Amino acid sequence: MAKLQPVRGTHDLLSDDIRRHQHIIEQFRRIAERYTYTQIDTPIFEFTEVFNRTLGETTDVVTKEMYTFDDRSGDSLTLRPEFTAGIARAFISNGLSQNLPLKLYAYGPMFRHERPQKGRQRQFHQLDVEILGVAEPQADIEVIALGAQLLDTLGLAGKVTLELNTLGDSESRIAYRDVLVDYFNDSRDRLSEEAQERLERNPLRILDSKDKRDREVVAGAPAMSDYLNEASADFFASVRTGLDQLGIAYQLNEQLVRGFDYYTHTAFEFTTELLGAQSAVLAGGRYDGLIGTMGGPATPGIGWGSGIERLAMLIDEPPAVDRPVVIVPVGDRAAKEGLTLLQELRHAGISADMGAKGNVGKRMKQANKANARYVVLMGDDELDAGVVTLRDLDGGEQQQVARGDLMAALSGGDAA
Repeated sequence: MAKLQPVRGTHDLLSDDIRRHQHIIEQFRRIAERYTYTQIDTPIFEFTEVFNRTLGETTDVVTKEMYTFDDRSGDSLTLRPEFTAGIARAFISNGLSQNLPLKLYAYGPMFRHERPQKGRQRQFHQLDVEILGVAEPQADIEVIALGAQLLDTLGLAGKVTLELNTLGDSESRIAYRDVLVDYFNDSRDRLSEEAQERLERNPLRILDSKDKRDREVVAGAPAMSDYLNEASADFFASVRTGLDQLGIAYQLNEQLVRGFDYYTHTAFEFTTELLGAQSAVLAGGRYDGLIGTMGGPATPGIGWGSGIERLAMLIDEPPAVDRPVVIVPVGDRAAKEGLTLLQELRHAGISADMGAKGNVGKRMKQANKANARYVVLMGDDELDAGVVTLRDLDGGEQQQVARGDLMAALSGGDAA
């Protein structure tokens, strides 16, 4: 029988990986709730139409990367490739327009069938925040500030750069798109095949092409800032002023775009040079037209997503888990009393364990392997005297402690 392996592009999260992921999630939850966001959890799969209508049927995600299948009822379902579309669907189907504004956060697995590489897997995990129902620049400033604080808390402030751009409102965007199409048409023969295809359906995406040929053409492209109407320019100025006021540094990047018509105004990415081609660690933007496109009421929105795997590769070693206390009983009588003590320790909030079998020597080896801080030795003599023997595995000292004083000793008393 062939040895079973995980599917290509997936991986098992074992002890160290889980600890890094959980540290990131715990910090994210704590900060998001401090900003008064509430959690939402949408299904891992949706009707395929949710993503076709929001991501666009001609995008790479939809045409090449989505895990789509027909269920037994004949419905076309898709494993979610991102959070925003599902959250927008939940907003519509649950009639949440009466609860605006909404500040939501989420985290969980995503699925995309793409070539696995550093920082990119076919099953990956994301953090996500969204503000729905706030059209003012304050929302843009807040979600960026939340992202900046998370990265700072994770120790990444010096490893990332905030890149910022504006796409303007729909009027500005249409004007710029027309100028851009004319410019790229004049240089069509110099563009890559992919860029030529994008020129027909999504010309703004050519601006963030990584192809060397496209980059040479893009270098001379008209700038979006030259086609902003007054309202769009004022909106972006307010966002920049707010970030300046909060001391959040950024770099302007006019090639930073979002290709769909429902995206407006602010686009941003926190990028790093430490992950090779996968430079974005947190990215988002304003999508005022999305919910309307999906058939819901016109509702402004802005948010961002961040890949947990990429963050995990960048952070320093997270705080160690609490080191356990291991009970080593000697004899059947001590084993029974050890079971009671084990429950007391755990109920008191102390990480504790007791080996199921083996002599004292084997159990001591198991305690060392578990990186235990203390061992509690119990035998008939200790039980008769109402004490336990407490051994410090770091310093090697041991002492007898009255059974009733053990909790205090482990909590910082004599055992500290």
